[in-house]
Amino acid sequence: MDLTRVDYTPEAAELLRKMTLKHGPLMFHQSGGCCDGSSPMCYPVGMFRVGGSDVLLQKLEVDGLDPIEFYMSASQYEYWKYTHLTVDVVQGRGSGFSVEAPEGVRFMIRSRMLTDEEIEHFGLLKAEAV
Repeated sequence: MDLTRVDYTPEAAELLRKMTLKHGPLMFHQSGGCCDGSSPMCYPVGMFRVGGSDVLLQKLEVDGLDPIEFYMSASQYEYWKYTHLTVDVVQGRGSGFSVEAPEGVRFMIRSRMLTDEEIEHFGLLKAEAV
């Protein structure tokens, strides 16, 4: 069984294919900024500069596309590190900076807590006090 940090819905996969046809290879960044922390920003590869304080959570494997890297800012990761994320699509306009904004939809994160198996698999066990 492959354990992942980030998955996507069939609707998100469909939109990613459509956006890739328009913009080329894509990547996500989840910053948890001031406006809508549940909406990851989707950019053409090379249009967003990833820094040393960003964490690569997952390379999304969507059929027919190059792997789509999903990054999160380190400060946001500290809040979300025990969380599994699923990229979904909802109606409504999101940020003007994300590629899907003109489409009348936006990517959105749905989350759940990691299982004990996932926490162990991803090396997130807390060190026991001595």
